[in-house]
Amino acid sequence: MATLEKIRKRGVLLVIVIGVALLSFIIGDFLTQGSTFFNKSRETVAEINGEKINIRDYQDLLDQITVFQKYETGSQDIDEQTTQQLRAFVWDQLIREKILMTEAQKIGLEIDKEELSDQLIGNNIHPMIQQRRFFADESGRFNRMLLLQFLNFKDDEPTDYQMQEVLNEYKMLWMFLERTVKIAMLQEKYNNLISNVIFANNLQAKDNFTWSLKSADVNYLVKPYYAVSDAEFVVSDKEIKERYNQQISQYRQEPNASIKFVSFAIEPQEEDYTEAEEFINSLKEEFYKEDDVMELVNMNSDIPYTGQNYSEKTVPPHYKDFAFSGKKGDAIGPMFVNNTYTMAKIMETGIMLPDSVKLRHIFLLPENESKADSIIRAIRGKADFGELARKYSAVRQTAENDGEIGWIVDGAEGLDKNILQDAFAKRVHEVFTFKSPQGTQIIQIMEKTAPKKKVKLAILERNVIASTKTQSKIFNDAKRFAAGLKAADFDSVALKNNYNVRHANEIRQSNENVLNIPRSRQVVRWAFENSKGAVSDVFECDQEIIVAVLTDISTSKYQPVDKVASLIRGEIVRDKKAEQFTKEINDALSKGSSLEEVAKSLNLEIKSAERVNFNSYQFGSEGFEPAVIGKALSQTEGQLSQAIKGNAGIFVVRTTNVQQQESDFDLATEQQNIISRYRYSFPNMVLMDLRNQSDIEDNRLRFY
Repeated sequence: MATLEKIRKRGVLLVIVIGVALLSFIIGDFLTQGSTFFNKSRETVAEINGEKINIRDYQDLLDQITVFQKYETGSQDIDEQTTQQLRAFVWDQLIREKILMTEAQKIGLEIDKEELSDQLIGNNIHPMIQQRRFFADESGRFNRMLLLQFLNFKDDEPTDYQMQEVLNEYKMLWMFLERTVKIAMLQEKYNNLISNVIFANNLQAKDNFTWSLKSADVNYLVKPYYAVSDAEFVVSDKEIKERYNQQISQYRQEPNASIKFVSFAIEPQEEDYTEAEEFINSLKEEFYKEDDVMELVNMNSDIPYTGQNYSEKTVPPHYKDFAFSGKKGDAIGPMFVNNTYTMAKIMETGIMLPDSVKLRHIFLLPENESKADSIIRAIRGKADFGELARKYSAVRQTAENDGEIGWIVDGAEGLDKNILQDAFAKRVHEVFTFKSPQGTQIIQIMEKTAPKKKVKLAILERNVIASTKTQSKIFNDAKRFAAGLKAADFDSVALKNNYNVRHANEIRQSNENVLNIPRSRQVVRWAFENSKGAVSDVFECDQEIIVAVLTDISTSKYQPVDKVASLIRGEIVRDKKAEQFTKEINDALSKGSSLEEVAKSLNLEIKSAERVNFNSYQFGSEGFEPAVIGKALSQTEGQLSQAIKGNAGIFVVRTTNVQQQESDFDLATEQQNIISRYRYSFPNMVLMDLRNQSDIEDNRLRFY
């Protein structure tokens, strides 16, 4: 009983303790689940009409198209500019895909497995597959067998790390092609379906036919809008605001930021030029004296000595006369060319070699090297090299193209110098081998260009660059400028230090760089992560260091009226000019019965436009004037118009020499002509409209 009484007395405390424990459990569970939620949120690169796109999906597509780009161009190096273009393409592609698939799902459109298979590997291979260079034979035509070999090889079991890398790339390449073909097929179905809504009625067809047969010459005068200064017209703030509200849809915008910044260029200073000159001069005596300067060059030059053969076309222009008029052992320099101190020495003359050779090969892995001799005998016995390559070569990319490596230029990078030496020294059709730890290559020379006179030059160069000391000084200058800097003082402090202030306005989140400054995406990210008036720390952007101040940040759906006020003012001024000019011209028309009289009274020149028709894009020398053309062709011959408001000014036209062709009217043909005119552009217009109406959240700034 006593125990029970104690429990009752402490009941409230126990309830509180238990409640706290339960609350802790619930909060702990929420935090655990919330952590997952917040992590997922942080992984969202985009949200399109409520559908989230994970950064992994974005990156997967980027990886796939990067591999595609490498195989399509034949280059393994993707520079920064190309990478930026690929990122932009992936973004646009993901948006188009999501919008298209959503619309297709609404109306029950889909691509089934049989349809897709038919255009990937069946009897109706899609152009996206057929037009790929890596599926083309020697004649450049699509080869179905190469496609099937590619598909079989991509699913092989890798035998080493190198093969694993190749297989991974092949799989990504095929995933991209399959995805692209599927989307293209769905797009085609969608286009065909919505294009059926385009219709031309009988009246449209008749008018289109009638107007297409008519043309005329036109005499005209125009009072251009620039004839009177804009300053003579007053536009009130009320007029600007009213016009802004009337056409506000024209001023839609993406979130944007504006900055002004000072750029500190990382450039060599005077002491860097002095140091480079002294360095190369210290090597001059040894360079001139020694016969073999390969080691000296390779230890001290910015470009190594590789034994390259120079022709008159490939030798540096400033060495051309020296190289082909001197003898072995002659030297020249140092000289200063293109921000570089350089000197050269002739190592060998009298060389006669082609500029390029065409090669094919069979690459044997170490476990198959024993087959090399029998394969070489087969080649010399006129066996089909392509069949042998497809059967034995471990490099499938070349094997599928009959072993062809292609044309190799003299001195090409990426090939062992021993391969190059044999390739250029041996005869056409000759076969030689090259062994390495990775395996054995059987190489045959297919073709050669004509031999040319060449020389070997040893070139010792010292490019003048900003030293570490100079870079530190420039960096410290930038840090000192940024230290404690306030937005209000940015211009004055810059002026005091003779720094040039630059402006970058309306930077969008999608901008890869600021004003084409390489590697300045970090500045874009900073701008959208801060508030107006923020001053940055230093940003190292390739060969520039940037300090910026955020002058404006806008997240509004529409540009504010003050941003477009000058544009609207110009429109209103033009309308006021049009109103005034129209009154002047119509008054003159009421007093004169001819174009000549009106021109004389207004001191305007009469001009002419010949063979004007409804397909004319330009009217005389005035440019695009559809309203003027329409009026001229709707008049009878000799008729004089009233004032016409055009794009360049106010016009008066007199129609002459009306020509009406004779032709039979075919209703079906004319209707089809109208439909065809819109069939190509209409689907894209629909998708663009759907995109404009879509709610798209861009979170790429979180990731790069």
